[in-house]
Amino acid sequence: MSAVDYTVDGKTYEGYYLRAKGKDVAPVVVIAHAWGGLGDNEIEKAERVANELGYAAFAMDVYGKGKRGTTVEENQALMNPLVEDRAELQKRLAGGLAAAKQQVGVDPKNAAAIGFCFGGLCVLDMARANMDVAGVASFHGLFSPADNIPSPKISAKVLMEHGWLDPMATPEDVMAITKEMGEAGADWQMHVHGQCQHAFTTKGANNHDMGTVYNADADRRSMESLKAFLAELF
Repeated sequence: MSAVDYTVDGKTYEGYYLRAKGKDVAPVVVIAHAWGGLGDNEIEKAERVANELGYAAFAMDVYGKGKRGTTVEENQALMNPLVEDRAELQKRLAGGLAAAKQQVGVDPKNAAAIGFCFGGLCVLDMARANMDVAGVASFHGLFSPADNIPSPKISAKVLMEHGWLDPMATPEDVMAITKEMGEAGADWQMHVHGQCQHAFTTKGANNHDMGTVYNADADRRSMESLKAFLAELF
């Protein structure tokens, strides 16, 4: 795996790239990070995508090189401005996707995006903004709509892996996004995991007060779902 510096609007971002195991050229799966910034969890997901699923993997960065959070307060300070300025967020996501497609060993005509927590919101915005991806997969993502795209038309296929007890994406939020996806004409699917809270694929997550708890069964099942989803795309 190699670090990749790239720029968006003159600002430097740092992603990580891993070529598909055993392949000269492969579709690329872009990985959007959670609220703390690109870290060990996203790198672990990139390794699984490349080594187990056989695709190139690019973990992108929407905060800027060296900008990472280690506390709830720091994470919120990094995430909230982008949640409130979705056009800026989408610009940074488009820059990360462009950087991914430029890497050696990537088939630039075949890309997908996956994201975790805040990253789930990010990849849903990539679909809303009709970026050049065949599909997006959101894992325990945030479902708030993009106010700068009030009536999106979505051509990418959409997969949502959701924990039913997620306090950050309530049953009301689920109904709202399924309505949005229907009105957008999206080919969408949602897999709901019972007894699961937020961050169920994040190894080490164990904050019951915040509702961020790892669940090994849901992690395994959702990755199997991703495997089938990517196989259908590519």
